[in-house]
Amino acid sequence: MDDITKFTHKPTLHGRKVVLRPFTEADVPVMAAILDDPDVLRFTGSDEDEGGSADESAAAALHTWYTTRNDQNDRLDLAVVDRASDEVVGEVVLHEWDPANRNCRFRTLIGPKGRGRGLGTEATALIVGHGFEHIGLHRIVLSVFAFNPRARRVYEKVGFVAEGVEREVLRRGDGWADATSMSVLAHEWRARQDS
Repeated sequence: MDDITKFTHKPTLHGRKVVLRPFTEADVPVMAAILDDPDVLRFTGSDEDEGGSADESAAAALHTWYTTRNDQNDRLDLAVVDRASDEVVGEVVLHEWDPANRNCRFRTLIGPKGRGRGLGTEATALIVGHGFEHIGLHRIVLSVFAFNPRARRVYEKVGFVAEGVEREVLRRGDGWADATSMSVLAHEWRARQDS
């Protein structure tokens, strides 16, 4: 399977608590509600005024975004489904793919119905494992804001290592917030799986 096919194929990944699967049109209103959640807006660094997908143009853009995720050949966007309720509770994404260096970025967001039960940790581990074991990535990187220690703990549990601080990358009210750049390498992932 060549590199492009590895990202073109949109798998369904099964864990004990979650299923990661390609987005469907029925997921659009669910994701709209998740993206309007104040915690999602804050932890993703979005302006709280950016919520409100009830605006017609924003709703149309959101519909276009989620109904075209499966057509992308340079990224992998998957819905996070809670196995207990069969509800979409968020998303995981491998994006900004650098094929020459087999690197990409990771991002995730989990809505209110998916928090506090380990769903985000399992979803992160599933997509990272897929990136290394099936796509053949060498390095996966992310950034996490300093005001989101819960997410940082999830990333550390999965094997991400802090690389450095991105100083004052986000304006918050009258102040600024730092972010930490974190990464995990394929050989580190394999060593964790073997231990």
